[in-house]
Amino acid sequence: MFSIRRPSPEQIEEFINQSKALTLSYDQVGIANGKPSGFKADEASAVIGTGRDVFVRARDALTNWQQFKLGWVELFPCGASIEPDTNVAVLARHLGCWSLNGCRVVYSINGPMRFGFAYGTLTNHAECGEEVFESLGE
Repeated sequence: MFSIRRPSPEQIEEFINQSKALTLSYDQVGIANGKPSGFKADEASAVIGTGRDVFVRARDALTNWQQFKLGWVELFPCGASIEPDTNVAVLARHLGCWSLNGCRVVYSINGPMRFGFAYGTLTNHAECGEEVFESLGE
């Protein structure tokens, strides 16, 4: 959904509710783990520190969707679960316009020093594919 005005809280809630009935915009959950034909892998990573304390802080940040606190993008609902089948809306402001994009958490990553989740784009998203948010410890 594109708009020249920021959507109201009611419009965002309705968008999320309508998104629940939609399917993913791609065929294979886990697509981000491979190199599928027709998709471009766009990967970014950074070392933010080492040790258990840093890992725990990174895990907590991912759990609370802190990766979306960029100033031009917001996640709804605020405080959404990262459990599979959770539907969220990503609100982005770009070039003076607003867009709402539907996503669904498709899997979790949970190991001794590996944590994260992936969401997939729904058919009401401007893009198509899957995004993984992951923290790795030593």
